[in-house]
Formats: sequence, C-alpha cells, structure tokens
Amino acid sequence: MIQHFLTLLDLSEDQAQSLIQRAIELKAKQKAGEAHEYFKNKVMGMIFDKSSTRTRVSFETGMAHFGGHAIFLSPRDTQLGRGEPIEDSARVLSRMVDIVMLRTFDQEKLEQFAEYSNVPVINALTDMYHPCQLLADVQTYVEHRGDIKGKTMTWIGDGNNMCHSYINAARLFDFKLNIATPVGFEPDSKILQAAGERIMLTSDPKQACEDADMITTDVWASMGQEQEQAQREAAFANFQVDSKLMQLAKKDALFMHCLPAHREEEVTAVVIDGPQSVVWDQAENRLHAQKALIELLLNQK
Repeated sequence: MIQHFLTLLDLSEDQAQSLIQRAIELKAKQKAGEAHEYFKNKVMGMIFDKSSTRTRVSFETGMAHFGGHAIFLSPRDTQLGRGEPIEDSARVLSRMVDIVMLRTFDQEKLEQFAEYSNVPVINALTDMYHPCQLLADVQTYVEHRGDIKGKTMTWIGDGNNMCHSYINAARLFDFKLNIATPVGFEPDSKILQAAGERIMLTSDPKQACEDADMITTDVWASMGQEQEQAQREAAFANFQVDSKLMQLAKKDALFMHCLPAHREEEVTAVVIDGPQSVVWDQAENRLHAQKALIELLLNQK
C-alpha cells in the first residue's frame, strides 16, 4: 500500500523523528556542496490551486538537488481547471510522474486524489492542514534548542490550518501546545479533542504565552478570507505578538511565523526582526524537511 502524506499523522513517531534528523543531514550536505542526486530522472507533479512562493520554490529546488525534475501545474494549465474529475486526473498523472504534491482548498479533494493515485501524494497545504510547514518548524526548533519533546509551544491567532497542524504535531512529537484564539475562531473540535491533555485552549494570549519555549502566529486573514479582513482585524486586535507577550515566555523562547507576515498586524516588526525570531531559518527549512519527506516517500517501494 502506498504511503501518502496528507496530514502529519500519516507518519509514525519513529518516521517523524528520523525525518527531522534526515532533514538536518540533507541540509548539511547541501551547505557543504556535497552532491546527493539520489533520484535522477524522477519527476514530481506539482498541482497548485492556491498561489505560493515558499512551497513552489522549495519543492522545485529539492527535486533539482536530487537530480530529478518538477513540473508546475496550475488550473490554467490543466484539464483539472476545466472540470476533469479528480480521480481521472489522479489516474493519468500518477502513471507519468513518480510523486505528486497538491496545494489546494479542500482536504477532501486531496484525499480523493490520493485514493486514485498510484504514486505518493503530499499535502502542500489545504484549508484544513499545512503539515509540510510543521516539519520545517520542528526541524528549526530542534536545530536551535534540541529535543522538542515535553516543551511548551504557543499558538496565537486563528484556529486555522496551521493551528490544526500544530495540534497534530503536539501528538506526533509529544509536546504541549497552548492555543489562544478569539472567541468564535477556535480550531476544529474533533482535531482538538483527539490531542487530549496536551492542548490548553484559551482566549487570553497572555495566559498562553506564560513560560512558553516558543511562540508562533499567522496572518489574521488567510487566502480566500480577504473579504473578512476588517472583521478579523477587530476580532484579533488583542492577539498581536509584541515584545510584552514575548517577555511572558521563557527568556530563550523562539518566535516563528510561517510567512508571509503582515508587520504591525499579527506581529510587530520588533519581534519578527528581533533576536528571538528564527523565521528565516524556518522558511529555509521547508526545503530541507520536504527533501527528507520526498526521500522517505520515494524510497518506500
């Protein structure tokens, strides 16, 4: 049976730990200029229903480092954009390429594509989850502070796809997660309940940040929510990550943001550009963590 990566929980705990260490190894190889063309002539199909910077560049670069190739497919370029059934596109594409990544809106669309695919499928973002980002985030934490197990991470903001993936990461990597969202913007209750006592949910950002090892946030209005910008600005006004919130965390606490960031909205410039911020390492690690993921999925046969 083909292993896909549709959520973080598609990995076992052992796979997840090994993947993070392998990402660090592959990063070292790349920095040393050491060739690692393990997948010559392998092809990745990259299907984008949502625009992207980091996702496209990191996957395309990763396949180039491996000696392979990546094909960018937007709705304008494919029959998917003209109404071809997802299962038909999956059957055809998976006979031509070796692995597929899909960045789309509905998690159900991703799952349907994977059901009919003969090759591994990677979730490169849906409205429900963003698991590749969490691999990069955990790698970044491990590089800067060591083992993440038992640590306290804090999520400030919307109970969105990133928040959902942080909840799953808490289960997979065994850390505590404090979540602070405005009332009415909480994460999905089923995802929350499945994580049990690892999660502390509050509407008070200060409570969530106390004694945290890391604080992270995201934009207040994600792609597709632009029309809600004004409403969300009002709801999230007290959820900006600033120096006062950071001071409630541990002295060596890190700050992360999946980017793109809106300075002076969800985070102040002083914080994101300050000494506790590791957002540029975090962004770069999308490349290395996803290479480790690609390697795991392509080697499963």
